[in-house]
Amino acid sequence: MPSVFLSPSTQEYNPYVINGGSEEYYMNLIADAMIPYLNASGISYGRNDPAGNVSTSIASSNAGDFDVHLAIHSNASPPNMQGAYRGPDVYYYTYSPKGKQLAEIITANLKEIYPLPELVILLPNNTLAELRRTRAPAVLVEVAYHDNYDDARWIQSNIDSIARNLVLSLTEYFGIPFVNP
Repeated sequence: MPSVFLSPSTQEYNPYVINGGSEEYYMNLIADAMIPYLNASGISYGRNDPAGNVSTSIASSNAGDFDVHLAIHSNASPPNMQGAYRGPDVYYYTYSPKGKQLAEIITANLKEIYPLPELVILLPNNTLAELRRTRAPAVLVEVAYHDNYDDARWIQSNIDSIARNLVLSLTEYFGIPFVNP
């Protein structure tokens, strides 16, 4: 049975521009919504502690025998350009062929549900800790920008479709059928 370590953001200090809540809150809602799809599709999972931080998330992931580490975040524009950016960014560790493969699948699938598919970007990275310090191939998905009104609203209105899409991507990566619960 394939396995994934879910690592939704632990950043409760990143507020959403509309309707309250934080990056941690909404990314945990997405992870919660993924669980029925994971179970139905035969993917086992572990999960970080929302009270932890990036280091404890990495340690928990590395303590298990996971096939994939999936970090789920929302993004923010630079302070001097607050709200200016939009779209999902999908990061993978530059030197991980398996991480790149999963990131490519996630990017393609997010283009199917994000309203501006040309803004869904695949990005190699060799500095983000959750990409370079995890044993399992890792992808960090910045679902969209929580400081942009349209993106924040899109995330809040599409929790289940984002969760479904991420699990669909995992099933494609693992070469197993996607099953609706």
